[in-house]
Amino acid sequence: MADTLHALGGILLKAVPTFVLVVLLFLYLKHIFFRPLEKVLRQRYEATEGARLLAEQTMARSAQRIAEYEEAMRSARSEVYQAQERHLKELQESEAAQLAAARQSAEAALKAAREQLAQDVEAAKAGLARDSEQLANEIAENILRVRGTAA
Repeated sequence: MADTLHALGGILLKAVPTFVLVVLLFLYLKHIFFRPLEKVLRQRYEATEGARLLAEQTMARSAQRIAEYEEAMRSARSEVYQAQERHLKELQESEAAQLAAARQSAEAALKAAREQLAQDVEAAKAGLARDSEQLANEIAENILRVRGTAA
């Protein structure tokens, strides 16, 4: 067993330079290769993360601006609809006023025409009464004259 241990000690003694070389290689690679690689990867991550954050902020601002734009459009549409409604109401009121004025004018003209017609009827009745009386007198005279010449 002592031989085995002695052989094992010899193997370990021969492995020490290899172990030292592996440790030195590890330290060398860590400082020369892995640290710069880690630094580049960190910078890359920060740049990527920064760009992602910037993109998210830009998207949030864009969404906010879109919402503001849509609100402005809704407001503008509402104002246009209200203006159209006011204009339509004004037109309806104007038409109603014109219609009322036309109706009053027509009623006044109709009343004047009826009064004129009544006056014309009265004048015609008076003229007919006068003419019928005169005609009756002429007829009576003619009848009397015809009888007087015949007798």
